[in-house]
Amino acid sequence: MSFVKEFKEFAVKGNVIDLAVGVIIGGAFGKIVTSMVNDLIMPPISLLIGDKGFTNYYIPLNDKVSEFVAANPNASLEDVKKAGPVFAWGNFATEVINFIILAFIIFLMVKAINSMKRKEEEAPKAPPAPSKEETLLTEIRDLLKTRTV
Repeated sequence: MSFVKEFKEFAVKGNVIDLAVGVIIGGAFGKIVTSMVNDLIMPPISLLIGDKGFTNYYIPLNDKVSEFVAANPNASLEDVKKAGPVFAWGNFATEVINFIILAFIIFLMVKAINSMKRKEEEAPKAPPAPSKEETLLTEIRDLLKTRTV
């Protein structure tokens, strides 16, 4: 089998297409979760811990960065990173929260799908139709019952 033919057979299979759809939907869903964390969850947390914005919390890792921060106390994380290395723990914490929310939602989705699968498996199945021999024997039995001795 040629490489192109084998690849075409692989790519046209339903599982690959389902995977592609899942990746596209997952990417869009990830953006929704990121927006939810950045726009809805983190602003109230930032209000509680300060007006700087949670993702902009960091620790300068050298004197040059510390001097830049002292001269520009309201500088964003991006501006400070241009001045030198920083330990951006606020941004990391935001990404961890994104991951936890996304993982929890995916867990709930998988749990719901598994529950639906279990219900399908537990549903009573109709007994199989009798074979031709069984049908014939049943007819013979019924005929013998109606026959008088």
